[in-house]
Amino acid sequence: MADKDDLREQMIDAFEGADYPINSPMDLVPALPQGPGTKFESGDFSMTAMELNTKLGGGEFPYDSAEAFVDDVIEQLEDQDLI
Repeated sequence: MADKDDLREQMIDAFEGADYPINSPMDLVPALPQGPGTKFESGDFSMTAMELNTKLGGGEFPYDSAEAFVDDVIEQLEDQDLI
């Protein structure tokens, strides 16, 4: 089982370097340590940033902070029973 708090922390660390507000997932790529291949892992959950983008809906862009973006990502992962 994935630890949501751990995933949230990993994602905030990865996405906080983007220039906010962000208007699309592409605005996040330059901030990612390994680009779209940046991996988020916890328990039985493992997904790259690129995989997240394909699995999740479009989101509620623009986002004004990494926290707001990550909260939405976590919510979408929960809604799809991915975590």
